[in-house]
Amino acid sequence: MKLLIVEDHPIVISGCRALFSQIDGMTIVEAQTAADARVAVAQETPDVAIIDINLPDGSGLELTREFIARDPAARIVVFSMNDAPMLAIQAIEAGARGYVSKTGGSTDLREAVFAVGRGETWISDDLVQEMAILRAQNSTSRELLSEREQLVLRMLARGRSMAEIANDISVSYKTVASDCAILRKKLGARTSTEMVRIALEMKLI
Repeated sequence: MKLLIVEDHPIVISGCRALFSQIDGMTIVEAQTAADARVAVAQETPDVAIIDINLPDGSGLELTREFIARDPAARIVVFSMNDAPMLAIQAIEAGARGYVSKTGGSTDLREAVFAVGRGETWISDDLVQEMAILRAQNSTSRELLSEREQLVLRMLARGRSMAEIANDISVSYKTVASDCAILRKKLGARTSTEMVRIALEMKLI
């Protein structure tokens, strides 16, 4: 198997190499940017690609969409620090066949790569359950946010404070703060800035 690792953190790359280096017949190709990944895919034709969701020159989700548009049979595992089910749903909608959180078990990535290499889909059991709950009443990731939650996100992206948003949409500050807390939980974000970044990557706003 030829495995492409698209990741810009040297420690993570080293960990991935250690995870797969003892496997017979495994060839590892590295790319640290989306641009490098495009070249690697064209030149190396990997069997499976591991794509970090945050790259120096773009979004791993966008890169996944691009690769799937070119080759619908491409086998991609999205790799992320974030274990939010919404992000996993977005990755699968983008065409990835696997989603692995860097906070998961040490063997998760290896299991995902081999499952995807066999043509299967791999997501951790816990995350599958959370995704199912979120999707129970919604068909796409965008619909998992209410209209007001999307409005609050758009206003935050434009640099408005929670107090300014509350005034603009004629609700209390407490209501906006509550909306932001729910959004952070849904998107697996620690701060409002991270929440907006994730929402932009997911094309939710």
